[in-house]
Amino acid sequence: MSVIIAPSLLSADFLNLDRDVKMLNSSEADWLHLDVMDGLFVPNISFGFAVIEKIATTTIKPLDVHLMIVDPDRYIMRFRQAGASLISVHYEACNHLNRTIHAIKNLGAEAGVALNPHTPVSVLSEIIGDVDFVLLMSVNPGFGGQKFIPGTYRKIRDLRELIKKSESSARIEVDGGVDSYNAAALISSGADILVAGNAIFSSPDPVEAIRKLKYSNKY
Repeated sequence: MSVIIAPSLLSADFLNLDRDVKMLNSSEADWLHLDVMDGLFVPNISFGFAVIEKIATTTIKPLDVHLMIVDPDRYIMRFRQAGASLISVHYEACNHLNRTIHAIKNLGAEAGVALNPHTPVSVLSEIIGDVDFVLLMSVNPGFGGQKFIPGTYRKIRDLRELIKKSESSARIEVDGGVDSYNAAALISSGADILVAGNAIFSSPDPVEAIRKLKYSNKY
């Protein structure tokens, strides 16, 4: 099975979101990744409910909504109603992670937990069997265009070992600095889902850039 590619709309043209979403509809992208930031958990502000609702009316791809916000429990239902098919919350932002994960699942969405670069995968030992996917941040969250953190490769391998040991079916998602130069190595390390922003939207041919990422381990 080929890797799942989730273009990050944080790098799209905000004045032409409808155009970019329709372009992604015609591509081999699997999901659309939406980084929701509140200016508190991370030093940036991005999409809200209204924007996601509009995107949901245009896209034919599942919406992968990554909540980089404090107290995400307050808004899980709203994001699900806005069109999110997958919702990830940060380990660092949840006081009762088990309850939050099951609240997402009870709404009919896939539930993921995200880890900042400094957080070891070992903290997931008690929850790995309950999540559908784990999102590893390979840059410090908040802004696109950052340099990939090489230690992510080891982290992916550690997480893959934890998943295997726990007999979990969780998939591994990687977000931050993903491009055609490191995609094959990420897949070889055990990544199932690649989030890419600048590597796609700064390309002269975004559809081809998506194709190259998706099949990078074939070359």
